[in-house]
Amino acid sequence: MMNRDDKKTTNVLVVGTGGQGVITASEILSDVAMISGFDAKKSEIHGMSQRGGVVTSHVRYSEKVYSPMIMEGEADIMLSFELAETVRWLHYVKPGGRVITSSQRIIPPAVYAGMGSYPEDAEQVIKQRAENPIVVDALPMAIKLGNPRLVNTILLGVASTLLDLSVDSWKSVIADRVPPKFKDLNLVAFDQGRKVT
Repeated sequence: MMNRDDKKTTNVLVVGTGGQGVITASEILSDVAMISGFDAKKSEIHGMSQRGGVVTSHVRYSEKVYSPMIMEGEADIMLSFELAETVRWLHYVKPGGRVITSSQRIIPPAVYAGMGSYPEDAEQVIKQRAENPIVVDALPMAIKLGNPRLVNTILLGVASTLLDLSVDSWKSVIADRVPPKFKDLNLVAFDQGRKVT
């Protein structure tokens, strides 16, 4: 778990592609931090989210936070939903910071159009450049639970084991944020994520 004194700001960079739940995940994290008594700031950048474009969100929390933006080399944790995006944003993680990534590969439209290539060695690059990365086969886990959209909740479960926020706060926010008929399934997915580490 990330240890911090009261004056240190915790920086979490959430990255992925459109439709993966990046914004929802960052909203949940921000809410958990706030109900835990912290000041939290969030900022997001939407690419062509409907076309699988890049989506990033910066979440910062502490006793007092003045800016939502994380500078390069200052993220305590990067939470990524896609391997190539993990590689793209690795330079934001500070020395000793942690990387949590789904093993999912989403081929962007530009690759299909012949305007680029997908890094086939993405997972290997992550393991070489990040300190003790947590690579999670989250999509198969989500499908096994019955809904591929549970990937972000599984990854939030993993992240919760590294952050100084109570499990009860996480579960309360998740229960409030998801439609009632999916509440129990999301809480199961969160617990599954917590068991990964």
